[in-house]
Amino acid sequence: MTNMEQDRWSRVKGRLRSSVGEDVYTSWFARMDLESVQPESVRLSVPTRFLKSWIQAHYAERVLSCWQAEMPEVERVDLTVRTAMRCATPAAKEVAAPVDTRRTERPAPELRATAIAPVSANHEALGGSPLDPRLTFGSFVIGRSNTLAHAAARQVAEGRRGDPVMFNPLYIHAGVGLGKTHLLQAVTWAGNSGIERKVLYLTAEKFMYGFVAALKTQTALAFKEALRGIDVLVIDDLQFLQGKSTQAEFCHTLNALIDAGRQVVIAADRPPSDLESLDDRVRSRLAGGLVVEMGSLGEELRLGILKSRVAAARAHHASFDVPAQVLEYLARSITHNGRDLEGAVNRLLAHSKLNATTVTLEMAEREVRDLIRPQEPKRIKIEDIQRVVARQYNVSRSDLLSSRRTANVVRPRQVAMYLAKTLTLRSLPEIGRRFGGRDHTTVLHAVRKIEALVAKDVALSEEVESLKRQLQE
Repeated sequence: MTNMEQDRWSRVKGRLRSSVGEDVYTSWFARMDLESVQPESVRLSVPTRFLKSWIQAHYAERVLSCWQAEMPEVERVDLTVRTAMRCATPAAKEVAAPVDTRRTERPAPELRATAIAPVSANHEALGGSPLDPRLTFGSFVIGRSNTLAHAAARQVAEGRRGDPVMFNPLYIHAGVGLGKTHLLQAVTWAGNSGIERKVLYLTAEKFMYGFVAALKTQTALAFKEALRGIDVLVIDDLQFLQGKSTQAEFCHTLNALIDAGRQVVIAADRPPSDLESLDDRVRSRLAGGLVVEMGSLGEELRLGILKSRVAAARAHHASFDVPAQVLEYLARSITHNGRDLEGAVNRLLAHSKLNATTVTLEMAEREVRDLIRPQEPKRIKIEDIQRVVARQYNVSRSDLLSSRRTANVVRPRQVAMYLAKTLTLRSLPEIGRRFGGRDHTTVLHAVRKIEALVAKDVALSEEVESLKRQLQE
């Protein structure tokens, strides 16, 4: 590098520091180096893919404009990930074909990323999990079942670095296809649209992969430090987090972020208390934040989702139209989840475009018949069972969970355990834990006891059936 190039690079860094501020510059640009200067392009490098991804996503325009202030002829800035040793052989390099980003052809210049050496797996994880550009707050349809979850997610997304965290962690749980991932990715997109905060979206699988890879490459400490430098950590599908060491590291990271006032957002398919594979400390910390359930989609919300998806499809296929009666039929008939609704719209679009026909009610009935599923029974919670049984037998829920052995408490407790085993999919150890930390053998004894009594006691049998009806209504 010539002295002239070095001087220019120093001036560019000074402009960049003035533009973004000292803190941002130190966080993201202090380790950026100049590799080469060509007549119309500049090549820069950073040490990790995480830095490369972040700079490319948030500061491409700014870096380019700083260079153009010094060299107006520069049309492109290429960003690479350098090896630990600068003297990497040419054979080890993998250079992507340059992409012309002249303003006449591409209105938004970008940093062209080219990895010049394999990047270690832990940095792959720190680059985040893939984001779907469609999953933003703008495309999220709000209804009664998701209003609170949406409001909490918006509050997190609109926060600024240094603001007090209102609830931490934010824990959203719901069944498949009800919008958890949509909200988490919307938080990430919104958070990354500014320049102040570092928002990282990871699936539980990606978190595990990154941690295990970091252990193998003996870079676990760097992995931990990088994670704990995130302003907002978003973890999806937490129910898939496995392995004692991985869970312990997740617990430490969770504690470190929360104690430092950083925001954590988590989604899973069940509440923290039902995540049997997780350590008690993790469940306790998760439950200590705001736990929000996204309920099933009501018919009005399903209709809103269908209209939204049809409008999105019409943006690319202007002639695509779905009559109101067809939308109402789909909203009434497809009740399982939002993905089935989107699948129905895709089928109608494909049939309409490929066969050059209009969408009719008859066609819709034929195309989506396999998406119309029998109404699923109501999902019954152990808390509901305890509440209904306590009311029926005039005892308190705390009595059912206590160690009291009086007759007026023992029988209701056994009935509640029996109902928990027959009406839910919870295991015996989980049921025991939810009944005051009892052993699974105690639950098994209660189940067998009530089964035997129901077979010969007509009054008790009717009581149990009545309780089942109340819970299933």
